Amino acid sequence: MKLVLNLTRLILLSIWLGATLFFGAVVAPAAFSVLRSFGLTNATEIAGLIVTRCLSVVNLAGFIVGLFLLVTIVIRPKPNGLRFLLELLSAAVIVLTTAIGHWVIAARMHALRIAMSIPVDQIRADDPRRIEFNYLHGYSVNMLGLAMIAALVTIVLILGRIQRLKTEG
Repeated sequence: MKLVLNLTRLILLSIWLGATLFFGAVVAPAAFSVLRSFGLTNATEIAGLIVTRCLSVVNLAGFIVGLFLLVTIVIRPKPNGLRFLLELLSAAVIVLTTAIGHWVIAARMHALRIAMSIPVDQIRADDPRRIEFNYLHGYSVNMLGLAMIAALVTIVLILGRIQRLKTEG
């Protein structure tokens, strides 16, 4: 049963990390590149909306997977030691960063888009709303990057546990 639970945790987290990597390395750049290639005046705005919608799914999925990890870490028999604390911390980082990315940063970026009333890239670079939007975008990227690092740490820890379970029994 322990092996099955750890394999389930590993698979869910690996799927999320893979989807997140694919989103960041392929989906987001492709959306901007392809739409801009058509020479549309609002290509960046459309691409931004597509990326925002996809990022919402990535963040919510990370939040749910992170919660699952937290629950399964805490209910484990004899939770103690450095590995336990690292895994608990990593899962908490995934939950917090995806929650902040979705419910704080993305929400504020959406509110700024509405307040601007025209596409973001048509706002002057020195406009305080544009400056805040750009900062928030950077924070969003950083939050997702931190969640991905935490996911990788958790994957390594789970793999170690699976290896120990296989050698024990």
